[in-house]
Amino acid sequence: MKLKNALLALATVVAAISPVAANAQDIIFGISAEAASLQGQTAAEFARRANEKLAGKSVVKVFYDSQLGKDKDMLQKVKLGTINITLPSSTMPEIAPEFAIFDLPFLIKDRDQLAKIDHTLFKNVLVPAAEAQGYEPLATWENGFRQITNNKHPVNTPADLQGLKIRTPNSSWRVAMFKEYGANPTPLAFSELFVALQTGVVDGQENPLTNIDGAKLNEVQKYLSMTGHVYSPAYPTVGVAAFKKLDPEVQKVLTETAQEVANWARAQGAEQDDLLLEKLKAAGMKVNVADHQAFVDASAPLYAKFAEEVPNGRAMIDQVLSLSKSSN
Repeated sequence: MKLKNALLALATVVAAISPVAANAQDIIFGISAEAASLQGQTAAEFARRANEKLAGKSVVKVFYDSQLGKDKDMLQKVKLGTINITLPSSTMPEIAPEFAIFDLPFLIKDRDQLAKIDHTLFKNVLVPAAEAQGYEPLATWENGFRQITNNKHPVNTPADLQGLKIRTPNSSWRVAMFKEYGANPTPLAFSELFVALQTGVVDGQENPLTNIDGAKLNEVQKYLSMTGHVYSPAYPTVGVAAFKKLDPEVQKVLTETAQEVANWARAQGAEQDDLLLEKLKAAGMKVNVADHQAFVDASAPLYAKFAEEVPNGRAMIDQVLSLSKSSN
């Protein structure tokens, strides 16, 4: 009896300190971005629409700002089924190298091209590659076109990155990119970024404007260089085995709503780009437009690396380029 009471007491303490106290019908959605970012806004819109359709059958609950762990941790948790959905972005090539197609600089020209990728390459190549590793991305959501910030000087060409400590996501492809540009890339979790910039552990970073604004990086960064070097989607992702254990109707609602919200997210991203830029300027950031061609020229080795190392890499590049032409 004493042992039983002790175990019950321990269970009560664990439940009290856990960030998630889930009911059987809760769908737990953990993301690393802040609620104010576009990823956070999209997760909230997804939850609103899904909960309306589920009508109490299940309830989607979103936990922001790495409350449930870093991206790598949350990917492991969806695989185990301890949470239901997470929203990785730049870490996906570490799951399946095919996702590094989005790490090729300047390959994605606009959101129309991304919409075409969504219905072709994503569905036919990227989803099966992730499923082979036990994950299922339900859709491609907006993260955005990435820009560079730092505290040293404006970045106009790759030469201006020489020796700068630039935080990157935990992505071997993003690290390779910034090494190619001459920087000293330093992988860090997004949740650690503000303090790393504030204390000088890193000089700068690269992120879409929505994340720069959402994390208030303007408070610890002086220069914003508009490079637009990469468009990185975010992927609402589930664990294949754990997801199949949910009620089929719940699975259907979550999948359909994730795909439906993708269009909403892209529209929001396009609408917010100019507004966020003006907001960051007003907050005191010094903005310059980088030399696009200089970065394009410096990126050629990354295309060669992708074509050589990723299965069907050259065919994937050609397909994405053809979608760009058809959207013009």
